[in-house]
Order: sequence, then structure tokens, then C-alpha cells
Amino acid sequence: MERFPITARGLEQLEQELKHLKHIERPAVIEAIATAREFGDLSENAEYHSAKEKQGFIEARIKDLEDKLARAEVIYAPQNRDKVQFGATIKLFDEDTEVYSTYQLLGEYESNLSKGRISIKSPIARAAISKSVDDVIEVDTPRGIKIYKIIEIHYEDLENITL
Repeated sequence: MERFPITARGLEQLEQELKHLKHIERPAVIEAIATAREFGDLSENAEYHSAKEKQGFIEARIKDLEDKLARAEVIYAPQNRDKVQFGATIKLFDEDTEVYSTYQLLGEYESNLSKGRISIKSPIARAAISKSVDDVIEVDTPRGIKIYKIIEIHYEDLENITL
């Protein structure tokens, strides 16, 4: 069973979603199925088929969340804040375009590029791990090798990240 890193906040959000599905969504869809059965012939009952389909999605999501929660490994604080590790926010300088970019390296289930959060498994993160300020990294992209210089590394309190 492959474990994956996650923040305490990310774990909490997965747990909240699972609780909501089990205690709110699942009972509601069971009730909707029971109500739809009262309409008679199930072969032509759109409400019944719709509710059964929704039930399938809910059950699949519950199973997926339970699997993720079983494999999650909460990371609280990095040991060496001078090196890029899980949770680091890094500022990079693209030497070709002379553009700065900032990314926070989080678990794959917490990544959100529009918020500057990338997966620890992404090419940029893999190239930056264990590097320090002023190190140059090479990232293999679909358009070829990109060269970045690490300008800054800092860490936020991983327990209070708002996802």
C-alpha cells in the first residue's frame, strides 16, 4: 500500500467529505430511491434510475476516500527549512523568459495550480526537492528542458493551510 503525503488540513477536508457523504448524501439518496420505487414500473422510472446512478457515484467516492484516508501520511513540519521539501513555497526564476513563478509543494490531492499549489510528484517539485536557494534546476517539459533558479524557499504553518 503506497502512502502519500498530506497536510493536516488536507486530511481534515477528506474526513469531512467522507462524513458528509456517509451521513447526509447516502441517506438522502436511499430515501430518493425508496420514493421513486413508489411510482411503480421501475423499467421506465427516470427518478429511480437517476437516484440509483447517484448512489453509485456516492458509494464509489466513499470507497475512494476511505482508501485515501488509509494511505495518508500527515506531514507537519519540515526538518530542514534550508532545503526544498514537502510544504515548501518556492520562488523560481525562469532563465529563458526571465519570469518569476511561485509554487507550494503539496500532496497530489491538495494541488491546485490556480492557487500556486503543485503536486510533490510534479516535474518541477521532483527537480527542486532537496535543493537550496541559488541552486539551478532542470525540468523536463513537453516543450523541452526548462532551467530555473531557486530564488527563495519558505514554509508556512502546514496545520493552517486553507485549501
